[in-house]
This record gives sequence, C-alpha cells and structure tokens, in this order.
Amino acid sequence: MSQIAQVNIARMLAPLADPLMAEFVAQLDTINALADNSPGFLWRLQTAEGNATSLQPYEDALIIVNLSLWVSLADLTAFVYKSRHRSVLQQRHQWFQRFDGPYTALWWVPPGHIPDVAEAKQRLASLRTQGETPYAFSFKKPFPAPEEGSDLRTQVVVE
Repeated sequence: MSQIAQVNIARMLAPLADPLMAEFVAQLDTINALADNSPGFLWRLQTAEGNATSLQPYEDALIIVNLSLWVSLADLTAFVYKSRHRSVLQQRHQWFQRFDGPYTALWWVPPGHIPDVAEAKQRLASLRTQGETPYAFSFKKPFPAPEEGSDLRTQVVVE
C-alpha cells in the first residue's frame, strides 16, 4: 500500500535567531512532537537538533523545508488541519512571506521509501511548472494512491 509524502517550504521574514521568529521557534518542538505522535505518522526530515531548520535546501538561506511521510492522506490532512498544527498554520503570515505559486507538494511513494530533499524539490518544481498531476499534487486536488505495483517515481519533465 502506498504512503503519502509531503514537502512544504517557507521563506522566513527574518533569520531564525531574530526576535521576530521567536514565537515560531518556541513552538517547533511541541508541533514536531505532535506530528511524531499523530496517527499515521511515519517519518520526518530532521537533524540531530530534532528539526530541519538548519538545513539549507535552496540558495536563499531564509527558505526552510519540512518533509514528512504518512500512512495515508487522511492522516496527514488530520494533522495539518484538525490538530494544534492548524493554529500555527493560521499564524504563518507573522513569520513567513507569501509565495507566488505552490509551496506544498504531495506525492505517493512505495512502502519503505524515504524521500530526500532533492526528490522533494523536484516534486515541488513539477507542481509549479506542470500543475496538479499524479507526480505532484496538493491538498486541494489530491490524486488517489496508485495501483499496487505501479511505478510511483515516474518523472515528469520539469523545464
């Protein structure tokens, strides 16, 4: 049975050490622990510090990444929109700039596959250039999990 991967990126209004980001930083451990203990949670990208904020996936040092893996789209959706995470999401304008275009991408992966940052960036780039496809989609227009045995990593050309 396929699992759902998600990536989201955000461009901070200031570096993490700036007082403007203090409230966001203060909530990181709590929200990450909530994710870790949520039904259907499988994995999330993190360093030894327990989060991924020190990773720099883009040239712009103000862009941070969140990458996780879930048993089902329903489990991921429940965490994002029906848990305490929702209140943090509703406050994001206090800490992050608006993106022109998608900043979150979802895709199906085979059991046991752990996505990496390069894969996540490719999926997000595909969503931006190709729109919603089974290769990369959003919460607003999800695609069903593919049939068992399907090649879930078929690439879409990103120009």
